[in-house]
Amino acid sequence: MKKEVIAERVIESLRKGIPPQRGVELYSVGNEKLIEGLKRFHLNNIEDRGIIRFVNGSWGSGKTHLFRQLRDLAFNEKCLVSNVELDTNSAALNKFQSVFSSIIRQISAPSNYENDSVQEISPFGSVIKGALAWLACGEKEWPDEITQEHFNCACEKLMSDPGIDIDFKKLIRSYWETYLDDSADPMTIDQTRGEILQWFSSEGTISAYRKKFGITKMITKDNAKLMLQSLANFVKLSGYRGLIILFDETEQAYSVMRKSALRDAHNNLLSLINNIETLAGLFLIYATTPDFFNDPKHGIVIYGALAGRIGKPEDRQPRALDTIWNLDAIETNLGNYQEVANKIKNVYVTAYPEVESQLPTSEQLIQKVSELYSMHPSLASVRFWRLLVTALVLDFDDYLEGRPRSVEKLYDDVMDRLREV
Repeated sequence: MKKEVIAERVIESLRKGIPPQRGVELYSVGNEKLIEGLKRFHLNNIEDRGIIRFVNGSWGSGKTHLFRQLRDLAFNEKCLVSNVELDTNSAALNKFQSVFSSIIRQISAPSNYENDSVQEISPFGSVIKGALAWLACGEKEWPDEITQEHFNCACEKLMSDPGIDIDFKKLIRSYWETYLDDSADPMTIDQTRGEILQWFSSEGTISAYRKKFGITKMITKDNAKLMLQSLANFVKLSGYRGLIILFDETEQAYSVMRKSALRDAHNNLLSLINNIETLAGLFLIYATTPDFFNDPKHGIVIYGALAGRIGKPEDRQPRALDTIWNLDAIETNLGNYQEVANKIKNVYVTAYPEVESQLPTSEQLIQKVSELYSMHPSLASVRFWRLLVTALVLDFDDYLEGRPRSVEKLYDDVMDRLREV
């Protein structure tokens, strides 16, 4: 997608007070060393090892923003990404089959991203389709026709991979078969593909799948972690360097669990940590709040083995090699905000190149940011980051109309708008 289009969409989102899905790196400040360390120490050799890191941050500390930066980085590094929200309903860590199901449903590829189709209905289906093209033709672009020879070539490579579960392989092969018969009823084809994707989402009954696809098991809590290993190997077989899984734990998710469920969740997490080195090609990033580490009833402090493996957040700037990236330790100063202001202006100019001469100068921007900063209470419900980027876009819009409002009026209008979002 053209940079002008991305820039315009960033501005449109910020104008509404909503963080954009794409392009956050265009105005980000403060995470440069962490992002560079991720590329250097982790993504450069992701094919050969498994990695897990934790992100600590209170509400509004920038966890979601960081995840969007990481997603952009991962796509640029030719990895797949799955962003999973861990909660007690759809993806509870004590029921790892539900976590695996969410990983499958939320997976996305760089090509989806480039084509602006991140929110695709069946993203894993596209990954399976792309794997057929890659293994048969050595490319991710779909060929004019999938022949029997293409199919046989891809299946030979798939079935010979010892790191992928046999039922996993059988269903991938069955999915590929749907591309061979052009005369088949499209509704029947869609139904078959849907049934296969349901198996990867832990849905359906074993009797139906055994009869139609010849498999012997469903995905359960007992084999879900092994299926994750199969998924990692399938991702690499499909021409990608690895899979980045962004786990975002909802606030207080653990606090509503029963003791037995909490124990299972902690055991599953400990198992992932202990076995991460066998999951080559996987990079797991687990974002949570301080309670996860220190709550005396539900935090990892009640499980000595888990607490010992993870540790505690350190009160310093996060580094890529740290086990825990403590976003709460990042100190943002007025200079950072002023730097962001100039970046937002550059994004605005990229979106609307003809208006550059009508916008405030860098000196005017720096002064305006300083005044807004002095007006904003430190304990306000709306974080200054969010106020700032929204106010800047509104201010630029005012300049184009030749009627910039006072700083006081700008502040009040933006706060009123953000309280409604």
